[in-house]
Amino acid sequence: MNGSQFDRVLERRGTGSLKWDAIPQFFGVDDALPLWVADMDFAAPECVTSALASRVSDGVFGYSLPPDGYFDSLRLWMLEGHGWDIRRDWILSCTGVVTAVSAAILALTRPGDGVLIQPPVYHPFRDSILGLGRRLVENPLLLEGGRYSMDLPGLEANLRECSLAILCSPHNPVGRVWTREELQAYGSLCADADVPVVSDEIHADIVYRPGRHTPLATAGGCPAESVVTCFSASKSFNLAGLQTAQIICPSGKTRSALALSLGSMGVFGAGALGPVASEAAWKSGHPWLEELMEYLSVNLGTIRRRIACEIPGVSLIEPEGTYLAWLDFRGLGMDDDDLESMILSRAGLALDRGRSFGTGGGGFMRLNYACPASILGEALDRLATALGPGGGNA
Repeated sequence: MNGSQFDRVLERRGTGSLKWDAIPQFFGVDDALPLWVADMDFAAPECVTSALASRVSDGVFGYSLPPDGYFDSLRLWMLEGHGWDIRRDWILSCTGVVTAVSAAILALTRPGDGVLIQPPVYHPFRDSILGLGRRLVENPLLLEGGRYSMDLPGLEANLRECSLAILCSPHNPVGRVWTREELQAYGSLCADADVPVVSDEIHADIVYRPGRHTPLATAGGCPAESVVTCFSASKSFNLAGLQTAQIICPSGKTRSALALSLGSMGVFGAGALGPVASEAAWKSGHPWLEELMEYLSVNLGTIRRRIACEIPGVSLIEPEGTYLAWLDFRGLGMDDDDLESMILSRAGLALDRGRSFGTGGGGFMRLNYACPASILGEALDRLATALGPGGGNA
């Protein structure tokens, strides 16, 4: 893809970027190449920046209501992209998916109640559960033949002690895009146990062909009224810093409880700019997203090829969605401390530590490949050099 807009290397150092400027704080070094935080090193679509510039030119930033077009464009995006015909009154806006998950925990459980996750999984789920005084219940994913699946017998047993389940779909960090059949099985077990589900579907648009994302609420395993779906344009269009997400909830009773929970957290919407950017992305950003997916597919192919040919002892868990590579370093025979030290000191890379994603994460690292091909190439060069003769045993 010569000449792609995504080849452009943006200077993010010194811009207040968590990914680039917080390396000393989180890794204790100054010069590691960052492929950790799940945002992209790409400029947002021009339709988004133009819409934001127009809104900023108004010069007034008082308390704001989302424009009608924000709701209309989300409804059309969900219908055309994911086959889900949602109603406007099902939508609540907030500042992020983690905020939405925390609000659901507050609304649907009481202190001491069990909340189920399927690790290795996005670690803020665990932090929210424990931080809000609920009990963590784990149903670890199964890894067989390089592919993860849900442990359905374990799920059935563990749901008996839970008041809420959290689903990550597509799954971060392992990259699974759950099939309709898997979601039906999951939803049926939750319905049988009378356990509602919070479904984090923030990566719904980042799915590789021939896969297709199915919203849990449409899969048929459980009633849509028992599902709280968390969504956002932030991963698809690199808008995370605008702090905007949507909670889609068909149940009026649950929606009211969620609104109360959000209010108790001091969250009364999504600010003035996030809805404007989201609306523009959903209305006019589809061509940009299609080109992005092509670019990510090429980057993924580069990772796949170079690991197979040049980086011994490491394997790629093939992602079906997201732009996050879940790399298996267990073949090196290193413990986590030595592995993380080697990646940071010998390879000079800042990656997400696998064990931070909980049970089953030891021996893995998460690499964000939503970056220009030149940056990814440098990262893989560093990794190959670090794991050259003697590198993996340092």
